[in-house]
Amino acid sequence: MIEDARTIMATRLLGSPAARTLGLALDSVATGMVCLRLPFAEHNVTEGLMIHGGVIATLADITAVAAAVSSAREPPGGGATSSLAISYLAPANGCALVATGRTLRSGTRQHVVRVEIADDTQRPIAEALVTVVLA
Repeated sequence: MIEDARTIMATRLLGSPAARTLGLALDSVATGMVCLRLPFAEHNVTEGLMIHGGVIATLADITAVAAAVSSAREPPGGGATSSLAISYLAPANGCALVATGRTLRSGTRQHVVRVEIADDTQRPIAEALVTVVLA
């Protein structure tokens, strides 16, 4: 299933216009766990060198969906995020970000994922709890 998950991530998730615009890249994938990288880019900032909170939330969202896909029993035809709660822990200033998504619960359709986002020195930036429904 991991190879199917990689294909879905490459074509549908990371191949989406939003992910391509942000510059997201897959670092690693295993069953129930995914790491995505967001390199620093000036078009992702809100002020000065501070990465926009919406960009960070989008990173959390895409990471959670990727983790859910890696946990799915069958390759999904589609899906959507049904809830996302994010806590910002520190500003992300002029740095790359790494998001690690771990599936906490994987059902037939619904998947609950925790996403931890850190800067490139492993300083915590944000944490999210995301529910993804795959069809």
